[in-house]
Amino acid sequence: MSVLAASGSPVGAREVFSPDGIAACARRIREPVHLVSGPDGRERGLALGPVPPDRVLGTLPPLYPEWLGGRTFCEAHGVRFPYVAGEMANGIATTAMVAEMARAEMLGFFGAGGLAYAEVARAVDTLVRELGTSRNWGVNLIHSPAEPELEQRVAELLLRRGVPVVSASAYMELTPAVVWCAARGLRRGADGTVVRHTRMFAKVSRPEVAERFLSPAPSGLLEPLVAQGRLTREEAELAACVPVAEDITVEADSGGHTDNRPLSVLLPRIAALRDAVCLRYGYRRPVRIGAAGGLGTPDAVAAAFALGASYVVVGSVNQTAVEAGLCPEAKAMLCEADIADVAMAPAADMFELGVKLQVLSRGTMFAQRAGRLHAAYRAHGSLEEIPPALRTTLERDVLGASFGETWQRTRSFWERRDPSEIARAEADPKHRMALVFRWYLGSSSRWAIEGRTSRRADYQIWCGPSMGSFNRWVSGTPLADPANRTVVGIALHLLEGAAVLTRAHQLRTHGLPLPPEAFTYVPCEAA
Repeated sequence: MSVLAASGSPVGAREVFSPDGIAACARRIREPVHLVSGPDGRERGLALGPVPPDRVLGTLPPLYPEWLGGRTFCEAHGVRFPYVAGEMANGIATTAMVAEMARAEMLGFFGAGGLAYAEVARAVDTLVRELGTSRNWGVNLIHSPAEPELEQRVAELLLRRGVPVVSASAYMELTPAVVWCAARGLRRGADGTVVRHTRMFAKVSRPEVAERFLSPAPSGLLEPLVAQGRLTREEAELAACVPVAEDITVEADSGGHTDNRPLSVLLPRIAALRDAVCLRYGYRRPVRIGAAGGLGTPDAVAAAFALGASYVVVGSVNQTAVEAGLCPEAKAMLCEADIADVAMAPAADMFELGVKLQVLSRGTMFAQRAGRLHAAYRAHGSLEEIPPALRTTLERDVLGASFGETWQRTRSFWERRDPSEIARAEADPKHRMALVFRWYLGSSSRWAIEGRTSRRADYQIWCGPSMGSFNRWVSGTPLADPANRTVVGIALHLLEGAAVLTRAHQLRTHGLPLPPEAFTYVPCEAA
């Protein structure tokens, strides 16, 4: 149906004043649109073609989804769209997902967090083989305070295999590994600017952490790397002239690790901090600010760009994409979620620190059961100190095995991954208890990936409120069926919708009386 036919205006007419016509005309984002006055001079409408100059109140140029973010982001990373598929841990953000995003001229990160070194190495080999010299793909480097050696080994792997982009997440302090990735390969270009070998993203939710990535790497971390031969003197000197990361992803209320902060408060705060830090150090290139968390609808994506985001990072909703590394049953559970069907639960990787993450609560008991384990950990000094009645409950209702059996499984895991953890646990009963309880937290995520139906009530599925918003948005459309959800399709629909809503808001700010339907975008077969 054409815009003019929808408006009720005669065929061949160029101006529309009816609500339906205005809404339809506003959706033609790839064409210039004129704001026009009616014959009596009081009505305001739209026109897509040439109209008499005396009727034109203003003109808006075409608007493309590619233009929503910062152009420097697309130029820096060789992409067409300012959109990133985020790194969902344990390989839920699969190599297939990253490859599809790269081929669609977007950026995606493989979810290396939580995986053993060998699994990360296989994934990196796959991506290097499939994507070759492409520069628009990356891998996650997650802060691992309980396993610093693993973090270091993964960093070394990413550098050795030439991974072009690294996304650093869950960091509270800079570590040698993340600084090494940021500084390795720095050199002067022909124009005197510093050229990066590895482009670094930093996912942050606190201003103090953001400032560490916005600032140059401290000499206290650079000098030991030089002494160890991991950096040259020139690389260290150049690292003192540039920020650790030139892309700062502001993570608001998201699935997984989150501080539950609203994007509308957090992003402007960190953007202002970025401006102050860049002025302080006199950087020659802009540092880009991206938005993540709560981005499951075109409205949210448009709002993120309106707040000043150079790019958006979408995570939770991509878990239902066909390329995602979750079992069909877990995807179906996510497709039933509403915005309130989430809860906070202890994080396996930072269990002893009391760090929590956001998970799906509908259809799974994981959050409650994990919370009971952490409460027992806080209240007691060892497994042996736990009262018999509580012990029986935890063994029967949570672990599904005795403490002794669970310790043997835990011990077997750490014998393969890091035997030093076993020695530490045998010397520290409190740590042994933590490892036993962490077995449940770590296993629950794998059960959701593998589809262990006998442990369905224990599935740990990372999820934020945006999943519920996404489900309501796609209800009754082809995207309601997970079989139709590809990671690229989701991205293009979100971006197209964000552009449509941005155009509607532009028109409204110019005084056009838009009807409510102008502020909606319904996904169709093709974006």
